[in-house]
Amino acid sequence: MTVAQPLRRSRVLPRAVGPWKRGSADTGCVTPHPYLDGTQPIGFAHRGGAAVGDENTAAAFARAVDLGYRYIETDTHATSDGVAVVFHDDTLDRLLGRPGRMSDVSWADVRSLRVGGAAVVPRLDEVLDAWPGIRFNIDTKTDAAVAPTLEAVRGTGAEDRVLLASFSERRLRRIRRETGPRVATSLGMAGVAALLARAWRTAPDGVVAVQVPPSSGPVRVVSAGFIRYAHKLGLRVHVWTIDEPDRIRYFLDLGVDGIMTDHIEVLRDVYLSRGLWNPSERP
Repeated sequence: MTVAQPLRRSRVLPRAVGPWKRGSADTGCVTPHPYLDGTQPIGFAHRGGAAVGDENTAAAFARAVDLGYRYIETDTHATSDGVAVVFHDDTLDRLLGRPGRMSDVSWADVRSLRVGGAAVVPRLDEVLDAWPGIRFNIDTKTDAAVAPTLEAVRGTGAEDRVLLASFSERRLRRIRRETGPRVATSLGMAGVAALLARAWRTAPDGVVAVQVPPSSGPVRVVSAGFIRYAHKLGLRVHVWTIDEPDRIRYFLDLGVDGIMTDHIEVLRDVYLSRGLWNPSERP
């Protein structure tokens, strides 16, 4: 079995100091959560920039960082022996060309897999350790991935520079119970539905953002009114996955606080044209 080479570390970004305190569109955020202490609106490299072909790999993340991305969106699953790995799909066939599910294979088996001679599935703790100056937006894909993901986050001291996400509100409630407000989270599907219904006066503790597609079926999600209401609750609005320049410009004009894209050069160029890209913040 070939052993994967360790990932190279980058320089560390300064952290925000002191406890964070939620604000609103009117009062502002007195002390933003450290995850959100960078320049707004955020540009996220979705799965590291999946349009290139590979996704959620060390090579993809390195490309995004080299372009100046400070925020990377990614996903975690757990192997059969409880290791948090960076991987999107439930099954292995699309990305690895073999049958089965990630939950059915051990880390020893996963680490030996190669595509074009390169390792393609990194451990979460390796990724967090290799890029200590990067903020990671982590979609925890299964219940089994929660404990290994939290172990990796704590083990690398990354609590202040990750946001944990999930479609499952139940899974997110478990994460919030175990981490408290120190680790940033977003809303699940049920939380987004409540936000659309204008059902809240305050957001749950630990929730710093709502991360949504432009629409869900026939229902428009991201509108000026939705953004205003989220901001009133002290929540940032991040929209996914936007790849066309005109659509990126549209959502920036609408007032979103972040955009996730597979086409990382396209988004970078739009941000550059508007003076929103700050390479001095690169790690």
